[in-house]
Amino acid sequence: MLDATRQNLTLGVVGTGLMGRGIAQIAVQGGVQVRLFDSRPRAAAEACDAVAQMLAKLAEKGKLSADDAQAAVARLHIADTLQDLADCEIVVEAIVEDVDAKRQLFRDLEAIVPDACLLATNTSSLSVTAIAAGCRVPERVAGFHFFSPVPLMKIVEVIDGALTAPWAGEALTVLARRMGHTPVRAKDTPGFIVNHAGRGYLTEALRVLGESIAEVPAVDAILRDAAGFRMGPCELLDLTGLDVSHPVMESIYTQYYQEPRFRPSPLTRTRLAAGLLGRKSGRGFYTYTNGRAEPVETPEVPALTQTPIWVSPSDPVRHARVLTLLAGRGIPIDYGERPGDSSVCLVLPVGDDTTTTALAEELDPSRTLALDPLFLDGHLTLMTNPLTTSAARDAAWAALAGEDTVVSVIHDSPGFVAQRVVAMIVNIGCDIAQQRIATPDDIDCAVRLGLGYPKGPLAMGDALGAATVLTILERLHDFYRDPRYRPSPWLIRRARLGVSLLTPEN
Repeated sequence: MLDATRQNLTLGVVGTGLMGRGIAQIAVQGGVQVRLFDSRPRAAAEACDAVAQMLAKLAEKGKLSADDAQAAVARLHIADTLQDLADCEIVVEAIVEDVDAKRQLFRDLEAIVPDACLLATNTSSLSVTAIAAGCRVPERVAGFHFFSPVPLMKIVEVIDGALTAPWAGEALTVLARRMGHTPVRAKDTPGFIVNHAGRGYLTEALRVLGESIAEVPAVDAILRDAAGFRMGPCELLDLTGLDVSHPVMESIYTQYYQEPRFRPSPLTRTRLAAGLLGRKSGRGFYTYTNGRAEPVETPEVPALTQTPIWVSPSDPVRHARVLTLLAGRGIPIDYGERPGDSSVCLVLPVGDDTTTTALAEELDPSRTLALDPLFLDGHLTLMTNPLTTSAARDAAWAALAGEDTVVSVIHDSPGFVAQRVVAMIVNIGCDIAQQRIATPDDIDCAVRLGLGYPKGPLAMGDALGAATVLTILERLHDFYRDPRYRPSPWLIRRARLGVSLLTPEN
């Protein structure tokens, strides 16, 4: 068993790009001796200088004492050749994402380091098992996946390959904590935890766009301001660049043998071919000047009318919430059990579209709209159906909009925008748990820290209610007849039992 807490622990880092430098920095801050190697001449020396400068800046800002910064720099060493890593207890590779290159590096290292030396790969998308397969001692190979920028992203995935010995993952877990990071344990599967769990947000939002349910700014605004995500999906794709994001979407889809939940969108393939990469190209889903998105014109709220608004009483709790929302707007409210002949009808579906709900409640589709009842704080989503008149739409829009309330008007969609995207995120998180890729707690921790979501997918499901998420998915599945929306067994069982989605197996 490797003791990752020992004072004289020596770590080799191969590859001195952004990731390698970040790993080296947090390691020396954690009291570990680090040897940096890069096959490119002068690269290791440049990396050492860069890390030293970063530590000096931290000391200037008071985030690190001058003595601690100096001591950390003293633990940083240049390895002129791979042979200089011969007495390292752990070596982490952070080289190009190419399985053959990583295999060759580990073969070269095995000729140098002792058999007790742990070999870790920082791969983000390759199979740890496949990399280890080229090794003489595959059981000492594990994944150690950091996120960029390493010093700020306090999460690391510790991945066990099919042949990884228990001591290897345990040692990396201890080392991660020593370096000030939160380790999460994962099995070796495509995307591990974070990149796997992240499929729901982007692919489902792109499907909404592909069906012309809403425009780009509306989709971003709904998911950012109503559902609480830090960035809208199109803003995020523009930030990372489609030259990075689209190949990852295709790779995960292919590695899971065309799993429908991960199906990419033709939209991003077409935009990639057109060079609409995002910020780096100046144009993506938005247009950028000097790295900043140009303002997008927002639709003007219609004038308030005296058209009565009737709210469906099918769900008493949500009915009361919407009536409270409308109170004080200076508009007449129709309190009848059935709508009056001149009233605009608001229905409150969960998982269904406006058309289905209007017909089920025997309402006139031409004056019926749906309001998303699950996301009613600050940003509202109002949904028409193909027969909704512009007068009915404008009356409802004006009635709901206010100084502190923005309304996005979208076309008919089962599950609106936020419901269906959040349900997909929850479902994929549930399936990660069902496959025992990681524990429920580690899944949520990894997603919160790695993707910056407001909650982990399982806690997100608990916030809506497991039964509610199940209803959304079942209605999406009924409507589209697409296995993409089939609920995970993990979700089905916990919804039926009425327990938290974070409940592990006994």
